[in-house]
Order: sequence, then C-alpha cells, then structure tokens
Amino acid sequence: MTDDRITRLSRRPVYQNPWMTVYEDDVRFPNAGTGIYGVIEKPDFVAVVPLDDRGRIFLVSQFRYPVGRRLWELPMGVSHGTPEQQARAELREETGLSAGNLRHIGHLYQAPGVSAQGFDVFLATGLTQGQTALEPTESDLTAAAFPWTEVRRMITAGEITDAATIAALGLLVMMGELTA
Repeated sequence: MTDDRITRLSRRPVYQNPWMTVYEDDVRFPNAGTGIYGVIEKPDFVAVVPLDDRGRIFLVSQFRYPVGRRLWELPMGVSHGTPEQQARAELREETGLSAGNLRHIGHLYQAPGVSAQGFDVFLATGLTQGQTALEPTESDLTAAAFPWTEVRRMITAGEITDAATIAALGLLVMMGELTA
C-alpha cells in the first residue's frame, strides 16, 4: 500500500481571532513535491434536528454576514461541555426547546479541504417549549417549525442552502429516521 499522506514540514499562523486561527503550512506531498496548504482551525460544533411529535422540524433563521443574507438552518453552534451538553444548550438557547430524548446520529466534517472542523449531529425528540436565551450575536434569530415535506421543498427550491443542515438531514434520511 502506498503512503498517500501529506506531511507538514512547518506551520505559521497568518491570522487569529477568538473564533479561529488560519495557518499556512509548508508541506511535502506523497510524490515528494512541496508546497503550501492553508488550514483554518475552528472548534467542532453540534447540529441539532429538533423533531416534534407532529413530524415538524424546528429551524432557525438569521442573517449570515459572509453570504449577505438570512439563512434557514438547524439549531447549531459551539458551547462548553460534551457534544451532548452542547446540543442541549444550543437547542434551548436558539429555540427555547428542551429534549426529553437526545440521540447522537453521527459526526461529519464541515469543509475537510481547508479545515478539520467537524460537527456532531443529534436528533432531539420529546420536545418541551420554554424560553430562548439568545446571545447578543443572535439578536435577529427567529425559530419556526416546518413539516418534513416543507423542509424538503425548501431544500430543493434553494431556500435552505446551509450545507451542514442539508448534510445532517440527509444523514437522518439515510438512517431511516426521516422518510424521503
């Protein structure tokens, strides 16, 4: 078997803020050539699929500055604790929901060509409504529940374009948790 790994020779940070660090790595490719690789280091996050007993999925909408528009997404984010603790916290913070049952569905990578950042997908059921606890950066966030048929329509119509949301829902379809 051939070793197809890229080897890092050196690393230097080129940009840093409280949420991420961008590195430029000098690397050696498997064919012995060398080059550079840009790597974005960000913490893993969670994406939660809140599914109520009526078959509705709760989504959140907020303005996403880099793309210049509001997007519908699953509740997701980074907080403290284990992935399960993060999932419960993000669900409660963004939708006001608490989950009686929270099941880990899988781990996916956000953009493996530039980052090792991944996210854990959780299915939240047995939902109870409470109050949201939005962070200041989420002041424009709204939440709404949609039947699965409407979510599918929104994806195919290009109204839901967030890749993590679509990947998490696709994973649930592949596992038989949502019927296509």
